[in-house]
Amino acid sequence: MTESTQTANASHDWGRIARRIRVPLGFAFAALYLWLARPTLLSIFIGALFALPGLLLRALASGHVRKNEELTTTGPYSYTRNPLYLGSIIVAAGFVWAARSWTLVAIVVILFITIYLPVIRAEEKFLRGKFTDFDAYAAGVSRLLPRYSSESLWDNFSTSLYRAHREYNALLGAFAMLIALLLKWAWIFSGGK
Repeated sequence: MTESTQTANASHDWGRIARRIRVPLGFAFAALYLWLARPTLLSIFIGALFALPGLLLRALASGHVRKNEELTTTGPYSYTRNPLYLGSIIVAAGFVWAARSWTLVAIVVILFITIYLPVIRAEEKFLRGKFTDFDAYAAGVSRLLPRYSSESLWDNFSTSLYRAHREYNALLGAFAMLIALLLKWAWIFSGGK
């Protein structure tokens, strides 16, 4: 086995592992996040305003994607190949702003590089093998940074897909985290007693 083949296999294996651990790791990170957060009312407000478009983008994307059935190229997928991950990045940036912690900024960047980039690459490898038109799609639409597209974000949106993917959980989770941040702010404001 050549060195490049071993590297490719290790990368693929890590992509599978990262995919499995990202959700449990997210819950552990939430606890660390709340411990390190030093929010103010203003930072919570600005962070929530920043996170809102990310939640909307995730909702729109989930209403278009038909996982493993077809290559989704409509709605947000006509702007970026990974609107769900881009939405997550926007939401994370909003919550990091709300927390006012440089340590959290560093942790989020490390998690994105070590967990989410390998997951994105592994998913794209799967899509490339499953859908023959993936390479043509990838040539015209970037991995994360949105491009201009004349396609509407709402065309072909399906509320049943949105519900089936349970994307409302992202909204509920964000709301719960905002409540937790407000409680942390109140605790800090009261002198931590």
